[in-house]
Amino acid sequence: MLKARILTAIVLIPLFLGALFSLSDELWIGVTLAVTMIACWEWGRMAGFSKMLVQFYLVLSFMLSWFVLWLIHVDSARILFFYGASAVFWLVVAPSWLAFGWHMRHPLIMALVGWVVLIPTWLALIDLRLYGPWLLLGVMAIVWVADTAAYFAGRRFGEHKLAPSISPGKTWEGVAGAATGVGIYAWFLVFSGNTDALAIDPPWLILSTWVLMVFSIIGDLFESSVKRNAGLKDSGSILPGHGGILDRIDSLTAALPLAALGLMLIQQLP
Repeated sequence: MLKARILTAIVLIPLFLGALFSLSDELWIGVTLAVTMIACWEWGRMAGFSKMLVQFYLVLSFMLSWFVLWLIHVDSARILFFYGASAVFWLVVAPSWLAFGWHMRHPLIMALVGWVVLIPTWLALIDLRLYGPWLLLGVMAIVWVADTAAYFAGRRFGEHKLAPSISPGKTWEGVAGAATGVGIYAWFLVFSGNTDALAIDPPWLILSTWVLMVFSIIGDLFESSVKRNAGLKDSGSILPGHGGILDRIDSLTAALPLAALGLMLIQQLP
């Protein structure tokens, strides 16, 4: 399993970086949409849809995604609605879902939840890249640093379970490790001068990275909860050693739309 994980990462990382830095905006939209559609297929499976319903959901998701993109193209301010819906979900719905242990299986509700989770993530991948590939990579790195630091801190010091009924491997010590790692990463960005163009004071930047870290953990736990309710270990098997697309982007589904929303609001400040 470890060998498969490493080999998959060796293949995926150059492909991702190549796409991020070399593709045109149009091709980037197409590639990220394809990844989003795979995630929609996995979501339908996790939601307990029948095979026919999964296929219908995939087609409907494809059409809805293009319709949303057209709406934003007509009036770019409309993207705030989708980021706002995502923010409400991650600030209110997802924490409540986890706190009360909801076991939602209603097809319509699960379909809507899938769209609220995945379509704003796709929009954020497009939107944040318009500010520059390095900015998108920097935001994604917050999640990756948090995941890596949490893993090693949890393995070394983990004793107190974070959410044993949802994800037994996660610990509060891992959360502390994630906060430490992300804080160091944020300070590195500040002292390297790579954040000057954002016009964010260093304390606010560090606080923002910690906020995104917290919601990346919520995104991870939320996907784990849905998988557990569905009786699945992984969202899919498309990535050998890693599971499915949703297994790799679960934390990003919460962090990216919130980062895009925050950046838009900052840009509108006088």
